[in-house]
Amino acid sequence: MTSLLRRMLPHEASFFDMFIKQAENVHAGAKALVEMLTHYTGVPEQAQNIKAIEHTGDEITHALITKLNQTFVTPFDREDIHVLSTKVDDVLDLVDAAAARMVIYRVNAVRPGTSDLARILYESTGEVAAAVRLLEKRDHILDHCIEINRLENESDRLCRTLIAQLFDEERDPVQIIKWKEIFEVIETAVDKCEDVANVIESVTLKSA
Repeated sequence: MTSLLRRMLPHEASFFDMFIKQAENVHAGAKALVEMLTHYTGVPEQAQNIKAIEHTGDEITHALITKLNQTFVTPFDREDIHVLSTKVDDVLDLVDAAAARMVIYRVNAVRPGTSDLARILYESTGEVAAAVRLLEKRDHILDHCIEINRLENESDRLCRTLIAQLFDEERDPVQIIKWKEIFEVIETAVDKCEDVANVIESVTLKSA
């Protein structure tokens, strides 16, 4: 179906609302992770709260895919809708994975810099949510994609710094393994935000 014909035929505008709901839920999960790492008490309960947010995200993603399968005319390419919903969900899965590791690994205290890395993730998910809110009109949407790319570079640099400090300061190999994985899970979540930005950029350029 050509882009012109797609614009002429009626389609389900609620896809945009569902994407916004999905992205804002991811942003809420990232905020909860920052709060968990900043106020490190009642950790199992905080991790369970993040798990509940992740479960809500799964429900939204499932509803999106179901709607996609039931809708004849979509606001943009069906494949892009599927990929975008999946990529956004990937971010929240990793937020949940980072929180879960703090419990599974019985982490007693948060290493310096960990919350800073999580804050970059929080900023990135905020930019994802801002970009998704502009999906329908597309005005200035690429500005948010550029900022997500910048934040990914920042998180990559900080993650490398934290891992270098870990090897310099920690003598227990088990602790090194645990913390290296925690850092990398959070940084990978930021990478996934960049994947989302790449899909949004592709959608935007296709409709230009």
